[in-house]
Amino acid sequence: MNIHEFQAKQILGRFGAPVPKGQPASTPEEAAAAFKALGQPKAVVKAQIHAGGRGKAGGVKLLSSADEAREFAAKLLGKPLVTHQTGPEGRVVRRVYIEEASQVARELYLGLLVDRNSGSVSVIASTEGGMDIEEVAAKTPERITTEAINPLLGLSGFVARKIAFSLGVKDKEVNQFVTLLTALHRAFWETDASLIEINPLVVTADGRVICLDAKMSFDDNGLFRHPDIRELRDPNEEDPAETEAAKFELSYVHLDGNIGCMVNGAGLAMATMDIVKYYGAEPANFLDVGGGANTEKVAAAFRILLSDKRVKAVLINIFGGIMRCDVLAQGVVEAAQQVSLSLPLVVRMEGTNVDQGKKILADSGIKVIAAADLADAARRVTEAIGARKAP
Repeated sequence: MNIHEFQAKQILGRFGAPVPKGQPASTPEEAAAAFKALGQPKAVVKAQIHAGGRGKAGGVKLLSSADEAREFAAKLLGKPLVTHQTGPEGRVVRRVYIEEASQVARELYLGLLVDRNSGSVSVIASTEGGMDIEEVAAKTPERITTEAINPLLGLSGFVARKIAFSLGVKDKEVNQFVTLLTALHRAFWETDASLIEINPLVVTADGRVICLDAKMSFDDNGLFRHPDIRELRDPNEEDPAETEAAKFELSYVHLDGNIGCMVNGAGLAMATMDIVKYYGAEPANFLDVGGGANTEKVAAAFRILLSDKRVKAVLINIFGGIMRCDVLAQGVVEAAQQVSLSLPLVVRMEGTNVDQGKKILADSGIKVIAAADLADAARRVTEAIGARKAP
């Protein structure tokens, strides 16, 4: 789960990380009032959407009066902001954040993430703040420092200072950096975060080290421990299909292809997506209905697949272990009848009650293309939409 910048700064501030003062606003008048409340000659107004590149897209501006804040907020609120991460449709701005201005002397990059290579949380730091870290890694990897944090020992002062020195932080700034990084590390663990990104982390003209921007993502599986964080979810920033899938406890991720995939088991789902690509088509989604799915969940999954207008065919790949093939078949039949299915439907089933499942599909009156195995299913679904098969 992702949250907005102002929400991330509120959380990090509670853990002792230095963040500039600011207030969110959802109307132009609230933006003007927030500017006045800061009591500063200048403030920055930032569009709040779940995407990077807001500054380059015109979503961030330094202003000198409450009237300017009101006017700029009016231009942003209720309108889409298009950045390199949103796609051409952009994201509608529903909030802005009014924050005190900072005199920036240096911009750095600092992030914490779950590093599967090291099996731990790693700190990533770079002198190239304000830039996409992927671009830095591609062009100047020598400017990135990565430190895996031992999960038993935690973040030591030595490691924190080592990272500070790699960034060229000096004198009194070193202790500030150590305090800041320690706060971020504690926030990461205690909130079940999966990512904390401070880009840029800045050193100000008067020698302060502060989080000028902040991004936080959380492990959905840990949100039951954090009801306060769960309440920060903004459904307006999420794919409607993914939001609907979450209601039925389905693992769904929207992609850009045209083959709708319904599978039970994450590994089998990944293999299904891979073989669809191998045979010349592109998966429209990742969808794992799980091992214990019932008819209602399967029907909901099928409706979600078909709600994507880009889907030209559906591939169902089920191995009936815990989940029974007859349950899946009944769910598919119910959903297909509700939506008047007209797209090609390829089904490959093996496992528990497979014969009963195939009979339910055969007796349903729905046109089903039966596949013998996974490779056969991929061939048939790509042929159904006229995609070129792999050699």
